[in-house]
Amino acid sequence: MSTEDEQILHLKALNFRSATFLQSASQLSNAPPDSGSEVAFAGRSNAGKSSAINTLTENSKLARTSRTPGRTQLINFFSLSETQRIVDLPGYGYAKVPLKMKREWNRHMENYLQHRQSLRGLILLMDVRHPLTDQDEQMIAWASAATMPVHVLLTKADKLKKGPAKSSLLGVQARLLEFGDLASAQLFSSLKREGLKELEKKLTAWLTDDSVLTSETELEPEDP
Repeated sequence: MSTEDEQILHLKALNFRSATFLQSASQLSNAPPDSGSEVAFAGRSNAGKSSAINTLTENSKLARTSRTPGRTQLINFFSLSETQRIVDLPGYGYAKVPLKMKREWNRHMENYLQHRQSLRGLILLMDVRHPLTDQDEQMIAWASAATMPVHVLLTKADKLKKGPAKSSLLGVQARLLEFGDLASAQLFSSLKREGLKELEKKLTAWLTDDSVLTSETELEPEDP
């Protein structure tokens, strides 16, 4: 079987519709074992994070959606297989959340992004009408410090006409240029399922990349 055929089979093997709730965690210390591969979803409160996960998995009840920002303060893990997970991080940026809670959230998120060995990439959701807030920039900075790939989803793209939506995308892409191949962006609409295939392709590439698992022993030269 050719390498290309193996890759095609690998892509087909990842079924996002099979996602099931695994567990919640208040911090990294009580998260699932740090093994396998996972991709985290992060974004401001009401940026459409839960809706995106539900659209991706075709399960409207998998990730809770709420009109009350700042309600979810737990890290939620969803299993795709025994070794692959998607992770729903708490929404950030809600003004009414107490300062102490914001600081605690910041500490946990920075720790998660920089020390979680199984984390392969970050899906960062921004409302297409209000991208690159100070908190979004902070998330990008944390990911950059950890050399973590970031893919920006400009959500609620159906709220804008094509011209303004494209302009917003180009602006975000220009901001991400300094990160090279580590950062990318796309338009997305949960309502119209716009950009879903592109998102699935990015997630599949991250969750099925075995290169990060290559051991040092495999790289050592053989004895003469």
